[in-house]
Amino acid sequence: MKKVIAYTRVSKSVREQLKKKYEVTYFENYEYINDPEFLKALKEASGIIGLELKVTEELLNYAPNLEIVSNVSVGYDNLDINAMTKRNIMATNTPGVLTNTVADAVFGIMLATARRIPELNTFVKNGNWKEYLQLEHFGTDVHNKTIGIIGMGSIGEAIAKRSHFGFDMNVLYHNRSRKEHVEKVYNATYCSLNELLEQSDFVCLMVPSTPETERMIGENEFKRMKQSAIFINGSRGKNVDEKALYQALINNEILAAGLDVFEKEPVNPDNPLLKLDNVIALPHIGAATRENELAMSMLAAKNLEMGLLGKCPPNIINREAYYDDHN
Repeated sequence: MKKVIAYTRVSKSVREQLKKKYEVTYFENYEYINDPEFLKALKEASGIIGLELKVTEELLNYAPNLEIVSNVSVGYDNLDINAMTKRNIMATNTPGVLTNTVADAVFGIMLATARRIPELNTFVKNGNWKEYLQLEHFGTDVHNKTIGIIGMGSIGEAIAKRSHFGFDMNVLYHNRSRKEHVEKVYNATYCSLNELLEQSDFVCLMVPSTPETERMIGENEFKRMKQSAIFINGSRGKNVDEKALYQALINNEILAAGLDVFEKEPVNPDNPLLKLDNVIALPHIGAATRENELAMSMLAAKNLEMGLLGKCPPNIINREAYYDDHN
């Protein structure tokens, strides 16, 4: 019976199913590189399944029998793909299943930021609602505005769908390549990043985390935005210069920000962005629903099982690792 390590964010029901086929060792967290029990399990493991374990050269040196790492997420910046591929270790992720869930969350963050919902919820609960709401507490409309989506992957498309059909918004997008079907179906306009920043009422960042996208939104980008613009980050914290964002907010260069992600997670309680009323800060909730959690775990388990059976998983990232090992 092959041995598998499971850790953070693998649904219990999925772990129980895996136990029928494999010897599963479960860890509550993923920061176990110096834990003797983890290292012992790693030495014997054929597969790993979970969220955000940093699979590095160092970790791989402890895992001579490893065949596959199944990420329970779309992103895989925690995996050293080159190091894994050299050792013919398959890497997989879980795209597709979370598209609508994340798009719902991002759109919810946008609505909540525009209408200042968390701030005014606190206003009421603190007993401050004693007369008609004053202009200083008013929010801004979302419908009929212009949204600029940076990164038109599947989630970006789902946000464009909600924007166009649900809120009659004008959709701009910037992407590595044009998406003609997006332009046709959602009446979206492809434009340069600078054009998007200058014309959008809502700037929504949805790019993956790569060396090329790290801090792609910084001081210069915020200065190009409208003073009335609202910035939404549903991608990764490293894609934004947080110090530049803070300065843009306190200097009234942009109106507000809705953040589901931060450079350091969990976010440092002393992060100055958390002190601003015009910032909505959430604990990376994009994919965090019970239904989606189960769906992602099930897909990750399918990837894992296919790999351990010697078959090519449906969501393999480094396909060459499979073919090199099976030719």
